[in-house]
Parts: sequence; structure tokens; C-alpha cells
Amino acid sequence: MNDVLSDIRVLDFGRYVAGPYCATLLGYMGADVIRVERLGGAEDRAIAPVTKDGEGAVFLQTACNKRSVCLDLRSGEGKDIARRLVRSADVVVANFPAQTLKKLGLDLDSLQALKPDIILANVTAFGEEGPWVNRGGFDGVGQAMSGAMYITGTPGGPAKAAAPYVDYCSAVLAALGVMAALRERDQSGQGQQVSGTLLGTALSVFNSHLVEQGVLGIDRVGTGNRVQTSAPSDVFATGDGHVLVHCPGDAVFRRWARLLDLEEWIDDPRFATDQDRGDHRDEICAPMVDWCAGRSTEEALETLAAAGIPAGPVLSPREALDHPQVAALDLLRSVDYPGAPAPAPVAGLPFKRTLGGPDVRNRPPLVGEHTDEVMTELGFSQDQIAALRSAGAVG
Repeated sequence: MNDVLSDIRVLDFGRYVAGPYCATLLGYMGADVIRVERLGGAEDRAIAPVTKDGEGAVFLQTACNKRSVCLDLRSGEGKDIARRLVRSADVVVANFPAQTLKKLGLDLDSLQALKPDIILANVTAFGEEGPWVNRGGFDGVGQAMSGAMYITGTPGGPAKAAAPYVDYCSAVLAALGVMAALRERDQSGQGQQVSGTLLGTALSVFNSHLVEQGVLGIDRVGTGNRVQTSAPSDVFATGDGHVLVHCPGDAVFRRWARLLDLEEWIDDPRFATDQDRGDHRDEICAPMVDWCAGRSTEEALETLAAAGIPAGPVLSPREALDHPQVAALDLLRSVDYPGAPAPAPVAGLPFKRTLGGPDVRNRPPLVGEHTDEVMTELGFSQDQIAALRSAGAVG
């Protein structure tokens, strides 16, 4: 087993997704992650509740391998415990605006006064400069402001992706930044701050479209599922469902044209390039509509695969969980959590390392489940812990 971060302690002050999932990824690579939350549990435990006590699906995805410590950071005792935790840590993860970090004593200056080589990973909506610096935001705001919703939808009907890709990509990028900062610390002995933004992530993911707009001023409008830069690339109805077909590149287009007995289109100058085909997408997609409509999803996919044309079924969440290729990836871990009516299929690391160890080792923690354990590690006696609990400083 090679838990590459087994000597690293992470304090997770984050909420919702971008901060917590960053810490989760570090925990999947072996870090000791301590989730610091308010007495009674943080508000992000309750999104999409799936247990009898109200813990939610987002929490179950973003809290495996963590230990939970509950502190009242408004009290002097709670702040003192937090400072002792910082001195024991290597990384602090948060996703709060700068003024909130300062108020909580989690800004870089305050942290480095306690631990000079500490690394702070902070993800905010809009960063630390600019007219929106003090505004909050969530995943959908990033999707909306990057241009993605405008193009994903149709004219007059912008559409947000249900998958919160801005949040999760921000978490992944923050974790990458932490790994780079740890490497830098190994070389220089210095800590630093890794800062990410939801808007910056959204702009980065959507950047090719912005490049095209900036260079050509093309002013595209949304076309829903129908791709504008190749064809036939769209979602097509079959006799019993839908399939997504994507045909970029001359070789794939030629294979598709032969499959549909449209060889004359291969040398048609109107369809010479991907963009030419994208510009004639409605004409090119029309025969594909008819072809798919006359076949079952399974028949369409088997025929397309045999012809070397990329395609996949449009699956419901239930169908996704049951698909044999999903099972073959061995990504979803069966996690039992108290009060859940069934094990939760929690995604582990979506990549494999030949020298890597297990990713999901422990279920998400109950509220304050490890307060006593962690405080004992910090040097508090059982009598001191009991007194602090009676005073309402810990839970």
C-alpha cells in the first residue's frame, strides 16, 4: 500500500463541495483529514438527505476517510483548540471569502504565525480582487457567467448542467495546487496559499469556446445537444431510448457516411472539414435521426461500435449504477453509513496508480465522532475535554 500523503495532516474547514472535496481527494491519497465543524454539525451535511438523521448525498460523497471535530469557534476555548490544531497540521482547506478567513483566524498571515510552513488552500466564488470580490456564489453561478449555460441551452432558454462540474473541478484543481505546494515545501521549506475560484474554473473549462469568440467574434448561440463544430454529433432518439453520437474528424465522418450508405458525402466539398460539417449539421443529422429511430438502443450502439463510431446510451441514474461498464471501472465503493437504508455508491479516485493504495478506507464521520480522539492527540486530558464540553466549546 502506498498512501503517498500518509505523513500529512489536513484541516478541513470547508463547506459544501469545493473545499470539502479537495480535502477528500487528499484523504484518498492517505492524508489524515480532520473535518472541523460547528457544534451540532455543519449545514452541508443536509443536502439531498438520504439517512434517517438527515445526512445527505453530497456529504457522503465528500467526507469519507475524515474525522469530525466539533468546535465553537466563537468561544475563546474553541479558538484556542483551533490554533492547536493548526500547529499540528500541514494543510488548511477552506472555501470562504477573505474577510471570513480573517475573522476566523484562517487567513495565511494568522496561520503562518502559528505554523510558518503551513499551506492554505482556499476556493472562493470570484477571488480576492475585482468588483465582485465580496460576493458569494455556487457552482451554477460559475456555469452562468462563463458562457456555458448560454451555449448549452437554446436561444432564450439557457440550460445549466445538473452535474456540478464547476464545484468538483475547482476541488480537483485545488488538490493539485496543494500537491504542488507540498512539493515546493519539500524543496524550500516554505508554506504558501493556493487560491482558486469557481469563476476561474468555469472559464478554464469553457475556454476553447471563449478562445473562438475572442479570436473570431463568432457570436454563437445555443443549439442544445447538437454540436456546432462537427456532425453528426447530437443525441438521437431510438425505438426505446436515446443515444449520443459524436463524429469529430474526417476518419470518423467517413466511417459514418459508409455506414449510412452516404459515400457521396465523403468527397462533397460542403462537408470537407469538421467546421463545414458543423455548419451543415441539420442536413447531416437528418438521416441519422431516421437511422436511429428504426433501431433499438442496443442495436444502434452495437452497429455504431462495430463501425468505429463513438456513441453511448443516455442512461438514467439507476441505469448508470447498473451498467456493466460502470461496474468494470471499479470506481464506486459501497459505503455503509448509520441510518442509510442501503449502502451508498461513493466514487473513489477516478484514476488508478499502479503503486497506489485504497482510496475509501472509512465511512464519513458522525457529528463530532472524533472530537475526543483528536483532542487527546493534542494533549488534552479526559477531564479537560469534559470541562470544555460542559462549557460548550466542543461537541
